[in-house]
Amino acid sequence: MNVLLDFAVTGRIGPVHLGMPLAAAEEVLGPGRPHPQIVLKGPDFDGYPYVWGGLELVVTGRHVSGISVRLDPGSVARLPPEVLPDAGAYAATVLREDFTAALDAAGCGYVTNAGLTFDEQSAVTTRPAGVNVLFGMPARGADVPDRGRFYLEFLDKQTA
Repeated sequence: MNVLLDFAVTGRIGPVHLGMPLAAAEEVLGPGRPHPQIVLKGPDFDGYPYVWGGLELVVTGRHVSGISVRLDPGSVARLPPEVLPDAGAYAATVLREDFTAALDAAGCGYVTNAGLTFDEQSAVTTRPAGVNVLFGMPARGADVPDRGRFYLEFLDKQTA
């Protein structure tokens, strides 16, 4: 939770931040798994992610232009140890109310993101970091305590 909260508050995840060269990110995290389009078209093909477990870095001009953390409520999420020290995996089941309470306790402002709030999902954008935080209803078969509640699914920050 602390890593996710820190990302929502600062827009950075561990040592990784927007604008850093992909080579510097790979120096810290190790080689990422490139999206198939990058493999097919070459390393200068922009707008597709490199992946390290649940961490994705979108690359444009060989620089990090997006950072995303994907969660699958009811399962275990994995982040590189450089981002999540002392543990490569953690529980991916975080209730919306628990995460927004943690934002409040950290003094992090947020507003409803109307463009990402509809049907069975809701989203907020943190202030001032500008991280989009998406909550959704659990997928069928997800091992969650309450199927009728919203769970954290995705945190994302992109360059403007």
